[in-house]
Amino acid sequence: MNDIRYSTDHEWVRVEGESATVGISDFAQDSLGELVYVELPEVGQEISQGEEVGVLESVKAASELYAPVSGVVTELNAALGDEPGLVNESPLGDGWLF
Repeated sequence: MNDIRYSTDHEWVRVEGESATVGISDFAQDSLGELVYVELPEVGQEISQGEEVGVLESVKAASELYAPVSGVVTELNAALGDEPGLVNESPLGDGWLF
């Protein structure tokens, strides 16, 4: 997946046209362990690069989520509300965040 860029905080971003998809790296999900809760920014929320935009909670710890780019949130991965473990199973695929 050569089109993915990583932040120093282990978030990733994939830019497609004028949209970007954000998630966390495989390293980050492995370090956190089994995710049990995902708190994401709201649709319509304006975010700035480096800003805290959510929280990922696992059986081990809670970790802040930082925006790897600036923009307006247009979509959330609604499946994570019921299945936060998708981030563990497929951090670069079905486990995308927003």
